[in-house]
Amino acid sequence: MSTERYNHRDSEARWQSIWAEQKIFETDNDDPRPKYYVLEMFPYPSGRIHMGHVRNYTMGDVVARYKRAKGFNVLHPMGWDAFGMPAENAAMQNKVHPKDWTYENIATMRDQLKAMGLSLDWSREFATCDVEYYHRQQKLFLDFLEADIVYRKESRVNWDPVDQTVLANEQVIDGKGWRSGALVEQRDLTQWFFKISDYSDDLLEKLDTLDDWPEKVRLMQRNWIGKSEGLRINFEFSHPAPEGFDLIEVFTTRPDTLFGASFMALSPEHPISRKIAQNDEKLSEFIEECRRMGTSVTALETAEKKGYPTGYTVKHPFVEGKELPVYVANFILMDYGTGAIFGCPAHDQRDLDFARSYGLTVTPVVLPDDATAEDFTIGNEAFTGEGKIFNSEFLDGMSIEDAKEAIAKRLENETLSNEPVGTRQVNYRLRDWGISRQRYWGCPIPVVHCDDCGVVPVPTEDLPVELPENITFDMPGNPLDRHNEWLITPCPKCGKESRRETDTMDTFVDSSWYFARFTSPREDTPTNPKVADAWLPVDQYIGGIEHAILHLLYSRFFARAMSKTGHLNVDEPFKGLFTQGMVTHETYKSADGSWISPAELRFEDVEGKRKAFSLDTNEEVAIGGIEKMSKSKRNTVDPTDILETYGADTARWFMLSDTPPERDLEWTSQGAEGAFRFIQRIYRLFADFSAQEFTGGESSSSTKEAVAIKKVAHKAISLVENDIEKLGFNRAVARIYELVNTLGKVKLQADSPSEVVSAYKEALEILVKIISPMTPHLGEECGKLLGIEGLIAETDWPSFDPSLLVEDTITLPVQINGKRRGDVDIPADADQEFIEATVLKLDFVQKALDGNSPRKLIIVPKRIVNVVV
Repeated sequence: MSTERYNHRDSEARWQSIWAEQKIFETDNDDPRPKYYVLEMFPYPSGRIHMGHVRNYTMGDVVARYKRAKGFNVLHPMGWDAFGMPAENAAMQNKVHPKDWTYENIATMRDQLKAMGLSLDWSREFATCDVEYYHRQQKLFLDFLEADIVYRKESRVNWDPVDQTVLANEQVIDGKGWRSGALVEQRDLTQWFFKISDYSDDLLEKLDTLDDWPEKVRLMQRNWIGKSEGLRINFEFSHPAPEGFDLIEVFTTRPDTLFGASFMALSPEHPISRKIAQNDEKLSEFIEECRRMGTSVTALETAEKKGYPTGYTVKHPFVEGKELPVYVANFILMDYGTGAIFGCPAHDQRDLDFARSYGLTVTPVVLPDDATAEDFTIGNEAFTGEGKIFNSEFLDGMSIEDAKEAIAKRLENETLSNEPVGTRQVNYRLRDWGISRQRYWGCPIPVVHCDDCGVVPVPTEDLPVELPENITFDMPGNPLDRHNEWLITPCPKCGKESRRETDTMDTFVDSSWYFARFTSPREDTPTNPKVADAWLPVDQYIGGIEHAILHLLYSRFFARAMSKTGHLNVDEPFKGLFTQGMVTHETYKSADGSWISPAELRFEDVEGKRKAFSLDTNEEVAIGGIEKMSKSKRNTVDPTDILETYGADTARWFMLSDTPPERDLEWTSQGAEGAFRFIQRIYRLFADFSAQEFTGGESSSSTKEAVAIKKVAHKAISLVENDIEKLGFNRAVARIYELVNTLGKVKLQADSPSEVVSAYKEALEILVKIISPMTPHLGEECGKLLGIEGLIAETDWPSFDPSLLVEDTITLPVQINGKRRGDVDIPADADQEFIEATVLKLDFVQKALDGNSPRKLIIVPKRIVNVVV
């Protein structure tokens, strides 16, 4: 037996070099084979890859290598999502240019990814901060502008006065900027927008065609787009009314609850609110307070429901003499519906909380089926279920849907100011995409502002508008605003001195079309439409669930916008989507409550209990819960350390083993060591076989033994193939374990029958090919030991013999009085009489019968036998 060990340090570097020299993973767009495009979400170059990257890119690489072996022309590219605030923060903190910081990080991470042995086409690599990339993005912007997909308007934004930039709602925490801690202001800024809302209905409907997407992702997108069918209702002001306003317009999906209305609520940003505030200092202060609380959905849901009584009322459309007080409320957003609601506290929890705070009437109008009108009351929870309408005059006794229809018909036929009181309407929650960012490190928006000509697009021939490199971050705000050499430029129309647009694009723009650029990354135009259409959609896209909404939705929009402007001819960019689970690890805390890295600890078994101790102080450290790897909790493991200690194939194998890929995976040192031992075990099978010389003995049972080996090997081909097709990597790993265990039990000798030796060698040839997508360096090394010509990476996937998958015998569990006592092997085609006779001869059955006949013998064909004694 060979004692040779698999040396990953030698093997992995050597095979990576050979693959690179022979350019075997570079993809030819003119290759006539059927195409397969596999893409993992590209990384942000933060400095080093993490274990989540290792898992993500390993999965994609298995698919890419498998599909190549199956005869596809595979496109498997890599790039970098390289613009954004982290680079600017690093520039301020470390006195380094964002460009230098970014490209240094890219170089480090590229080397780490290459060390993983990924079958990537590095010839197509780009970073979104490359001038060549954002040049073409600027061309897309101009084409979108010409096609009326882009517009500019004034909008209210969260403004950080210290960082001097716009913040997303999610970046406002307790009214303060997430980074500076400054009180956030609300400002009206002129911003650039993409008309994604024009595609709301199509984006929603086409979700039903994405059969290879996780249902949870499609549901998240449906909810984000938020289609709602309802009624637009005009409420007439009682007298007096605010100057210039006669009506309040409301959109509601629950017109059936109109008789339960007890108040009206306006957004602090509603024009009526602003008008009233002009002469009401307290309301103005309340509106300012609302602006500081943040406007994210989460902030509004968790905040205390507050309102300001305006003193105005509106008339109820049906109840004569009933007036509803008008409030300005902190939980109403101007971006949803009309920025105004009628409140029905009994059947909306938010409205109920508000009504209880301000002593407003709570009138239930939907009666649960198991309640009576006399006894039904509303406590601290609103009733939002099904039931019959009551307390609602002409609606009483109707179902909710019938009541909605009755209200709609009646209000459609009534008028106020020559307009219907009610109009049926479909609304969408999805709002247009604001892409303006007040920062330097992003794609410049290619327009010029001229005092005479207005907004003037930069001519295509003058692209790219490059970022100036001689900038500083010694002052807050966008450096472009004070870089006069770059900022001041002639107007493309009239030649007069003008100013460039200093806003840069949201980085989500960069990642919304990169998949198309990969198809022909060196074109002078954003795409070569013919090539892009040939490759798209991406057959398998892999990434985290955190990108389920914005990135994927924006990419779907971009595919439509690029199709409209002639750059593509596809609607859906990603045919198959897979969202992998996170990589987790134990957490550790010292006595003072500070987090400690696993690299700083040693572990011991003390009286049967696993304990952790600091390498520095030798003090015991508390072992905490298993959580997502994060820098803040210091429970990360450096992939480079793993690759150097165990090798890339061990890391890849562990990432694929045991845990279903859609679930979170716990990284443990024991698991890594186990994967390393298995890699060694596989290598020894090949090393031992190649070291032996066989003389070709004979055996009467050699045919049966050879067939048994072949059966296991050919079954493994079929099962692993099926598992990879379904992205069931952990199941594929289990099949390989089974095959290796079987081969390990075969004891070959020098005089082993040639028939058995041949079958064993065939099984090894199969094994080396089915492990190669997962452990490619080991595959090449074992292929070399076996004498296989050429590279395993270029070898076809093995085919299986269907006749070897047919089971000659089956194993049936045998029960006695319902309890399993053993098994019986019988021919697969055995009849009932044969099964009965065979079972009754079993030792444990005869012992249970004790010379008697069974009371009953029940046979469930091909499943189980039960003997009743």
